[in-house]
Amino acid sequence: MLDEWINVIQHMTYGIYVLTTSFREEINGMIASWVSQVSYDPPLIMAAIHPHRYSHRLIEQSGCFALHIIQRQQSQFLTRFKDPDPKSKFLSIQWTPGKTGCPILKDCMAYLECEVNASYAPGNHTLFIGKIVNAHLKTEGKPFSSMDYKGVYLGKS
Repeated sequence: MLDEWINVIQHMTYGIYVLTTSFREEINGMIASWVSQVSYDPPLIMAAIHPHRYSHRLIEQSGCFALHIIQRQQSQFLTRFKDPDPKSKFLSIQWTPGKTGCPILKDCMAYLECEVNASYAPGNHTLFIGKIVNAHLKTEGKPFSSMDYKGVYLGKS
């Protein structure tokens, strides 16, 4: 039965985002796909992060994260955020600290900057619920999604 569930789950569609976070002098960016709007009033965004991820600790310590919407043709841009070295992810790209201190990437379609107001651990990922404190649409376009991505994240870290 599990194999059938995995087969079906692989056909679900998600946005593919770059999530950034920081704590003091530490910064990190990662690819995130388990993301959703969960409320309009107040504006809340949920990001599911595995506890073994470096970003998980930074989000817990700082209480903030930023989600970057990238365009469909930016698949090469995503590959840098698979690098295990946090500092190399930010080499040769432009970014500035946002309102929360999280890195805000220049090369993105839009971003949402969030302050965590709740977290839950209903399974093997922590659901960080962030209130949007800053957002900007830089350009119109078609966002990158799991339909454009090679491979499917099934929740293993």
